[in-house]
This record gives sequence, structure tokens and C-alpha cells, in this order.
Amino acid sequence: MADQDESRATAYTTLALGDDFRHELEIKRSRFITVMRRTSNEDAARALVAELRKEFHDARHHCSAFVLGPDRVIQRSNDDGEPSGTAGIPMLEALIKRETLPGVTDLSDVSAVVVRYFGGILLGAGGLVRAYSESVSAALDSAPLVQRRRLRICAVAVGHHAAGRLENDLRSAGYVMAETSYEPTATVLRLALPDEPTAIADAGERLAAMTGGTSGLQLLGTEWADVPD
Repeated sequence: MADQDESRATAYTTLALGDDFRHELEIKRSRFITVMRRTSNEDAARALVAELRKEFHDARHHCSAFVLGPDRVIQRSNDDGEPSGTAGIPMLEALIKRETLPGVTDLSDVSAVVVRYFGGILLGAGGLVRAYSESVSAALDSAPLVQRRRLRICAVAVGHHAAGRLENDLRSAGYVMAETSYEPTATVLRLALPDEPTAIADAGERLAAMTGGTSGLQLLGTEWADVPD
């Protein structure tokens, strides 16, 4: 997968960290058990399928779909014995077409597996498509989601005597502070800003106003982080 720091997207939506999310539907006596996990690469996504094959070893099908990366360039699906196109693709479409905000479809780093126990009643191709799509969609309706954002780490060097007050002012203004380091001649405060030109420019102007133009921002690297609502 391409380096996330080089992605076009600077934010996307994913599952909140924690245990696998599970949801079950019964459709015409067949059980559809959806298991979703936050995954950052293909190996992790395929590991989920392997784990569930062992856990639900007596199930007939373990269909899967996953979408990975901030730009969602990796998209895979598998019908696992269901008629071609009736399981994996509907599951994948339920993931990639999911609106996380009105008009926004940015769900990624999510793997979904639907385990099916056949109930003895044939659903037909159209019924299977609806069942697998509905299974993932219903799971997403109650799954815990979170926005993940690329942050630009910026440093500002300030005299030791003024560092505490400036840090308090920055926090009060709503900025997210990262690690602070202490050099022989200055304290280096670090801010985590949205990796967007306007956000960085606004922070630079605010900092200049706070320090009377004596301190400026130094742009460092980037890191991805979950951003609470």
C-alpha cells in the first residue's frame, strides 16, 4: 500500500479501535453473521478471514470484502462459493458507498466478513445480493466509526520564560499540542495541525499575533491520528 503520508486525502472515516464489531441477521432461516475489523493492510484483512474460518468452521460460506488506504485504492472482495457477484461485490459496494456524512463516502481501512449458515431455503441471485448488502449495511448502522486525519507536526521555539504562557494560550485557542522538548537556549513546543495549507497559514498568523512576530512555525513531518468528534 502506498505511503499514507503521500495520499491525496488528508482525512477519512474508519472503525474505532477496539474489538471486532459483530452483527447478525436471519433471512429465510439462513444466518448471516457480519464481522468487521479495522485493518491497515491486506495481510491483516486476510487474517480476519482465516480466523473466522476456524471459529465458524461448520459454516458453508465466509464471504469477504475490504477497502484500504486514505485514498481507498485497495478494494477486494470474495464470494467464497456463492454464485459469482452475489456476495463479495455487494458487500464491497456497501462499504465504499457508505455515506459517513451527507454526500461523503470516505470509509476505509475496514474489512468485513459475512459468515453464512444455510437455512435450507434458496434465496436466488437477487436475494443473495440483497442479503449480503443488507448484512454489511445493517452492521455499519450501529458500528463505532471515527475520523482519521493526517496531522502536520509543527514546531515553535520560544524562550524558556515564555513557554508556559504560550502553551496555555495555544491550548486555549483550541490547538492540539504534541511533544515538548527543552533545548539549552529555548523550549520547543510542537503543534499537531490538520495537514492543509489554510490550517497551517492560520496557525502561523495566530502564533505571530501571540508572540508579537518573534516566533514562527517550523514544518516537520506528518502523522495520522484518530480525531474525536
